[in-house]
Amino acid sequence: MDHRDPPGIIAPHIPADAYRRAEATGQPVVIVVHDTAAASFPWQRLLLPFAIAGAAALGTWGVVAALCWLMDVASHTATVIAGAAGPVGVGGITLKLARSKSN
Repeated sequence: MDHRDPPGIIAPHIPADAYRRAEATGQPVVIVVHDTAAASFPWQRLLLPFAIAGAAALGTWGVVAALCWLMDVASHTATVIAGAAGPVGVGGITLKLARSKSN
């Protein structure tokens, strides 16, 4: 008797004639379940953590690059403003904020 169960069945069915023969003779019934799982390493298990770590690293480098650009723009802006303002004096103390171009 060729009996095949559809995949995903929890407990395989034992044909009645095999069960009755085993019950009458006292022989054990051996059930063989073929596992369809792959024997190789599951790369999908590693893909998600590496993708998250890569995205976090790229995001961190992006934030660092944006902060460096912002500091560069701020320093150039402060230099331009200081050069345009000329000397600043408070209470008799005069500070020259930027050097003149003619040295």
